[in-house]
Amino acid sequence: MSAASSQFKLGPASLTEALFASLRERIINGDIAPGEKVTEQRVAGEYGVARPTAKACLERLTGLGLLRRTAHRSASVPVLDAAEIEDLFFSRETFESAAAAHLASEQNLTDEIARAQTSMRQAAEREDFRDQVQCDIDFHWALVRGVRSDRIARMYEVIAGEIHLTMGQYAAHRRTSPTTVVSEHDAIMDAIRAGDADAARDALADHLGRARERVLAQLAGG
Repeated sequence: MSAASSQFKLGPASLTEALFASLRERIINGDIAPGEKVTEQRVAGEYGVARPTAKACLERLTGLGLLRRTAHRSASVPVLDAAEIEDLFFSRETFESAAAAHLASEQNLTDEIARAQTSMRQAAEREDFRDQVQCDIDFHWALVRGVRSDRIARMYEVIAGEIHLTMGQYAAHRRTSPTTVVSEHDAIMDAIRAGDADAARDALADHLGRARERVLAQLAGG
């Protein structure tokens, strides 16, 4: 398929970044379904890019956990089982509760956190599921980045892809009212503002515990 007749168009950003952003969004939102193969040939054909560009993008998505590739097989969108989801949320809580407690100890509610929450509230009011997912991702990344540790950010990025995958793939936001997650975020922010590290840690753990149960319920079809 030629670039002129390609199905998906890329924006004005650098080609590799634009390709990565488009594929990432499609995977997170389930447009590319769990278990579905994503090959270099497919990406090159759909977007009208060269095979090396497609390969580089798939390698990046694989490194972030948004795709999985086994020996001699094409990359595909992961299908996480219950045990993997439990482990993922355990890992999330380890990073994020520490970040929330640290921010509270400094009473450091960053502008990035506040902006993400404002956008989250607006998306909830519109009942825009896709925007809710992205704003939720932005909020939790803002907590981690607020600590201002490059090492923690790099370690968190190892699981970030799977975190994003579960948010979109299992549509957990749709199992509760649009304002529920907003309220849970508000509780975390209130504790940070108040300088209460224990309350911030507890609010974060409660929020992730509820999210984990929503994801597991969706997985079980309950």
